[in-house]
Amino acid sequence: MNGRMEGSIPDPTETTPLVETVEGFSESLFEILWRRRWTVVLATVVAMVAGLVYLQRATPQYRSTSRLYVEQAGPQVWEKDASGVVTRWSNYLYTQAELIKQTGTLSAALALPGMNNLQTFATVNNPVTYLRRKLDVVVGKKDEIIDVSFTSPYPDEAAHLVNSVVDAYITQHNERRRNTSAELVKILREEKTRRDEELRDKLQKMVDFSQANEGLAYGASQESNIIMRRLERFQQALDDAQLATIECKAFHETVRRMADDPVGLRQFVDSQRARGVYIAATNEAAALRIELRRLERDRADCLQRLKPDAPAIAALDAEIERVRAQVAEMDDEFALRQLAVAEELYLAAVQREKELTDGLEEQRLAAISLNRQLSQYTLLRSDYEQTLRFCEILDDKIRKLNVDPDVGALTVQIVETAVPATEPAEPQKARTMGLALCLGLFAGVGLGLLREWKDQRLRSTQEISALLALPVLGAVPSMTAPKQTPAIRGQKIRISPESREAEAFRTVRTALFFGAPKDEARTILVTSPAPGEGKTTTVSNLGIAMAQAGQRTLIVDTDFRRPMQHKIFGLDRQARGLSCVLAGQMDLDEAIEELPMANLGVLTCGPDVPNPAEMLNSDRFAEVLKTLAGRYDRVLVDSPPVIAVTDAQIVAALCDVTVLVLRAQKSTRRVTMQACDSLAGVGGRLLGVVVNDVPRKSDRYGYSSGYGYHDYSYRSGGNGHARKETPIVEIGTRSEKRAKGQLERLRAGLMPDVASDDSPLDR
Repeated sequence: MNGRMEGSIPDPTETTPLVETVEGFSESLFEILWRRRWTVVLATVVAMVAGLVYLQRATPQYRSTSRLYVEQAGPQVWEKDASGVVTRWSNYLYTQAELIKQTGTLSAALALPGMNNLQTFATVNNPVTYLRRKLDVVVGKKDEIIDVSFTSPYPDEAAHLVNSVVDAYITQHNERRRNTSAELVKILREEKTRRDEELRDKLQKMVDFSQANEGLAYGASQESNIIMRRLERFQQALDDAQLATIECKAFHETVRRMADDPVGLRQFVDSQRARGVYIAATNEAAALRIELRRLERDRADCLQRLKPDAPAIAALDAEIERVRAQVAEMDDEFALRQLAVAEELYLAAVQREKELTDGLEEQRLAAISLNRQLSQYTLLRSDYEQTLRFCEILDDKIRKLNVDPDVGALTVQIVETAVPATEPAEPQKARTMGLALCLGLFAGVGLGLLREWKDQRLRSTQEISALLALPVLGAVPSMTAPKQTPAIRGQKIRISPESREAEAFRTVRTALFFGAPKDEARTILVTSPAPGEGKTTTVSNLGIAMAQAGQRTLIVDTDFRRPMQHKIFGLDRQARGLSCVLAGQMDLDEAIEELPMANLGVLTCGPDVPNPAEMLNSDRFAEVLKTLAGRYDRVLVDSPPVIAVTDAQIVAALCDVTVLVLRAQKSTRRVTMQACDSLAGVGGRLLGVVVNDVPRKSDRYGYSSGYGYHDYSYRSGGNGHARKETPIVEIGTRSEKRAKGQLERLRAGLMPDVASDDSPLDR
C-alpha cells in the first residue's frame, strides 16, 4: 500500500469520480442580493419607517409666492448663448433679483408696521440675515418674470412678508429711478454748456482762418475733394485686388497640392465654377469612364458564372487596365491644364495689385502737394462738424428726458400677489418617502454586499469545485428531525433505507466506487476542516452503505480526542480498541468488533491515551493500517478535524485517499483552503468533497447550482410497492464510455443495483 501522494489534486490521467469538476465559478449580482434579500428589505423598511417618523414629527412649512414683471423700456438688447442661439439679454433681471435681497430692501420691509410682532422672527436674533437666507428669488428662464417666495410655519406671515418685501423693492426702485433721471439731466446740461462753448471757439477759428485765406472759398477746395475721392477709389480698388490676389494664390496652391488626386481636384474646381476657372472634362474622358464602369459590371457578371482564371475574365481584366490607363492619362492632362490656369490667374492678380499700388501712390503724392492751408482748413472744419453733431445728440437726450423721465428705465409690475398657502410645501410626503425608499435600497444593497464580502462560507458545489479544484462526490440533506440521537443519524441508511439521506449516502458510495479502483483506494480517510461538520456521521453511514453493497468494510476510529463511533454502534471502547492494539495489550483480531450487519466491522479508538499524535505517527499504526487494508475491501478511517490537531495529517499520509466533509452554509473558504493545503503538504491524496447538512428547502442546492442534492422520483415496481429509483451520478473526466456502459447495464438489470443491500459490487 502506497499512502503518500504528491499533492492534493488527483492526476487527470488517473481514474476520477463520476462527478464533473467545475473549473470556474462566479455569481451574478442578482444572486448575491437575492441571498441577502432580508438585509435589503430590513434596510428599506428602516428607511421607510424613518421617513414616516420624519413626516410625523416635521413642522409643516407653508410657501407663499409673489410674481413681478420687470420690463426694460426702450430698445431691447439681444445676444447669442453658448450654442449660438440668439436670446434676449437678461442680466438686468438677475441684477434686480439681487436688489430685492439686498440689506436696504429687507430692512425697509422689516421697518413696515406690524413686522415686529411676527412669530416667524420670535427666536431669530438677526431678522435681516434670516430673511435673506430664507427668501427665495428666482428669475424666469423664458420670460421676464421674477418669483419672490418665502417659506414659514405660519402661512399668513409668509404671505405678509413676501408682499412687504415686494412693496419695499418697488418703492425703492421708483425713488431710485426718479433720482437717477434728475441726476442724468443735470449732468447732460453741464456737458451741453461746455460743448457749446467749444463749438463757438471752433467756429470762430474756422471763420478767422477763412477770412485770412480768401482763396480757399473757390477751386482749391473743389480740387481737394476730387483728389480725395480718387484716393478713396484707388484705396478701395487696391483692397479688392489684394483680396483677389490672396484668393488666387490659395486656389493655385490648392490645385498644386491636389494635382496627384484628379478626382478630388475635379470636385474642387467644380466648387470654384463661379470664379470662371473651371475647365470642363472632354467628351472623350466621360465616354472612357462610362466604358470603364460597363467593363467592371461585365466582369462582375462573368465572375458569377466563370472562374477567376477563365479566358473571358482575363480578357476583361486586360481591357479594364487599358481603359484605366487612358482615364489616368486624361486625368493627368486635366490636372496640368487646371494648374496652368490657376497659375495664370495668380500672376494676373499680382500684376493688377502692383498697378493699383502705383496708382495709389501717385494720388497720395498729389494730395500731399496741395496747399497746406487747404489741409488745415479741412481739419478745422472737421473738428467743428464733429462738435456740432455731439451737441445735437446732447440736445436730443435732454429733450427726451424732460418730456419722459422713464426713457431707458425698468418698469416693474406686480403680476401676482402672495396669498397664504392652504397646503404645506414641506415636507413633501411623496418626495420624502421616495427618497427614503431609494436610500433604504442603496443602504440595503451596500450592507448586503458588505455582508457577502465578509461572509466566507461556501455556498454551492460550483464554488467548492472552483475553489478547491476537487469534485463534489455528493450532498447529504439536513437531518434535523426531532429526537434524532447520534446513533440514529449515524445509522440513518440502515434505519431509514428509503429516506433521502440514505439515498444521498448511496450516491457518495457510488461516486467512490467509480472514482477510484478498489486496489488504489482501500484505506479511505474521512475528515473535515473544523469540528461539527458531520465527518463521523458520514463515516458510519458510508461504512454501512459499502457493507450493504457487498464490500467487506471496517470502520476505524482514530479520533482519540472526541470519539463517537462507539456511541453510534453502541460499543464499549474501554474494553477494546485501537489504543490497546498500539499499546500491545491485545491482538488486532480481538480489538475488532463485528457488528450484526454483514460485512461490517468497527475498530473503536479504545481507552484514552495521553499522546494520540505520537501513537498515530508510530510504525505500529502504519503496520496495523497496512494489515487491515489486506483483510478488508474498504477501510474507512475517522479522524479529528484537520485544523484542530495534526492527527488528520498523519493519517492522511498513510491512507490511500482522503475525503473531505464540509457542512453547508458553515464551512468557510479560508479554513477549507488551509485544511487542503495541510493535507497536500503531507502528501495526502484528496479524492473529493462530501457536502453535509444541506437545507431541504433551498433552490441553491440542486445539481445545477447548489450542493448537489435534489428529490428523487419514484416509480411503481412489479409487486405494486413503490421502489426508489437509483440516482444517476454525473459522469466526470474518467473514461466516459466505460462508466456510461456500466450505468446503462445497471438500469437494464445486467449488473446488480449498487443501491441494493445484497449486491456484491467490487467483491
